[in-house]
Amino acid sequence: MISESPLSRHAGPIVLAVGAYLAVAHLVLFVVFMSHSDPAAMLADPIFRVLNLAYAAAFSGLAIAACAAYDKQARAAGMFGLVAFCAAMIGTVNLGANMWFEGFASPWLAEVVPQVLTAEKTTIWQVGYLSSYILFSIGWLLFGLASLRAGVFPRLISLAIVAGGIIGFLAAKPPYGVALGLALLSLGIWMVRTRSAAESPTRPMPV
Repeated sequence: MISESPLSRHAGPIVLAVGAYLAVAHLVLFVVFMSHSDPAAMLADPIFRVLNLAYAAAFSGLAIAACAAYDKQARAAGMFGLVAFCAAMIGTVNLGANMWFEGFASPWLAEVVPQVLTAEKTTIWQVGYLSSYILFSIGWLLFGLASLRAGVFPRLISLAIVAGGIIGFLAAKPPYGVALGLALLSLGIWMVRTRSAAESPTRPMPV
């Protein structure tokens, strides 16, 4: 019998925690986002800054969750699953870097070079900015499709990951990251319940 890796053993709690964190962080960020109409004032708001950094940190967890979820279905997912996993990781790293910039660099730029908020966006900036959204969306869309094909996870949850990937094109703007967060939260809950049911001792048959 092949021993289970520690990552696979704890995949349920990991995916559950990351999904909940991602959904809650972006939902709360959305509430603060809606209370501001001026971008400069929003970036100067200490609460918004903290929440923005919290959301940026979610992408590190998202990369770990992708590894944990992939580990549970790697054999069944085959080559397409491997390609989808790599695509999801690439997209997560790219959009995570984007969110890091928004969390750390944007508030500083708004203070020292405020005109950057209204300056015309150059081609290289637009390519980098949009490519992170596209890679993230395609990556998680493929991951959801690979999960659907593998058949290890429930069909509805796999479809929810597909939807989260599609909506993830807008994940930099709250609350659109909530969709993927809820999909992973559901997957984590299913994993925990499935493992608990498998580990629970079977009741003896009545005589």
